[in-house]
Amino acid sequence: MEIRVLQYFLTIAREESISRAAEVLHITQPTLSRQMKELEDEFQKQLFIRGNRKITLTKDGILLKQYAQEIINLTQKAERELSKEQDDLSGDIYIGGGESASMRLVMRVIASMQKIYPQVHFHIFSGNAQDVADKLDSGLLDFGIFFDPVNLSQYDYFTLPGKETMGVLMKKDDPLAKYEAITPQLLKDKPIILSDQNIVKNELAGWIGGNERKLNIKVTYNLINNSALLVEEGGGYALTFENIIHLDEKSTLCFRPLLPRLEDGIHIAWKKYHVFSKQAETFLELLKKEVNHI
Repeated sequence: MEIRVLQYFLTIAREESISRAAEVLHITQPTLSRQMKELEDEFQKQLFIRGNRKITLTKDGILLKQYAQEIINLTQKAERELSKEQDDLSGDIYIGGGESASMRLVMRVIASMQKIYPQVHFHIFSGNAQDVADKLDSGLLDFGIFFDPVNLSQYDYFTLPGKETMGVLMKKDDPLAKYEAITPQLLKDKPIILSDQNIVKNELAGWIGGNERKLNIKVTYNLINNSALLVEEGGGYALTFENIIHLDEKSTLCFRPLLPRLEDGIHIAWKKYHVFSKQAETFLELLKKEVNHI
């Protein structure tokens, strides 16, 4: 399996046509068709469904597309790193994390580093803990930002200052808005909008003194912003961190913390025994200095 053939495969997946892909790649259609037939023979899997008007991917083709894109991304990343001058602080840094006000510290260091080293480029990936861990494990991220509860035994990491307060996002005119904090009893039978991460559900299970089935979970999310729109439309109560959604006098929403309080720490992690690029190492040093000054 060659990188070049994977690039051909991804072009066909994008163009949904052998003929259009051949034009984009500047090779003949028979040559491209033969390469894809050899790829299917190599895996002993059908990768394409060849229709009259367009080509679609089979289930195996969709899986290969995911891995092929990651392989191409890693190859390009390696090429960029190895082609740099040794003393040149430039290149890319890839950081993934969930939505949180605590990310402001990380963004502050990024902004500072951009001013000092303008040839360094940052790529921010937003996702839940599993999404971030998957990309960190595969080498597509240099750093991952994780919130408690989380198992970081397979990573090196250090803890960032501050904690995130878990609470309920609701409409300002909701009857529960009159309370300063929200207890499990107040949420009983209420339509709940909750993160789809099992570890978060487990944390909430401990908070309510049982399991998450005691909550009437109607909707799950991986990032909160769209769920906030659902709350505005009267679709339920979203459990989330404080200060992720901007709330002011004009907002129709409000936030109330949970009682007993749930406060989660935040950590930045990287793969054990990972060999950092020079720019990634510099970023980590600047972040640690910023933390020590707080």
